[in-house]
Amino acid sequence: MMIDCDSCTARGDACSDCVVTFLTIPVRPSVAVELDLAEQGAIAVLAGSGLVPPLRLATGL
Repeated sequence: MMIDCDSCTARGDACSDCVVTFLTIPVRPSVAVELDLAEQGAIAVLAGSGLVPPLRLATGL
């Protein structure tokens, strides 16, 4: 999974409740972030248990 906040169609209001923003505060990377399957699974588990917000990435694809 490639996460590029600049191409996210939900960018704006959804950023405040997105795991990418949560995990990269105070500095959001200026480049795309790539997550492997294990990392995606870990984020899903954390979000599912309410420990971090879910990934709000929405692409036009």
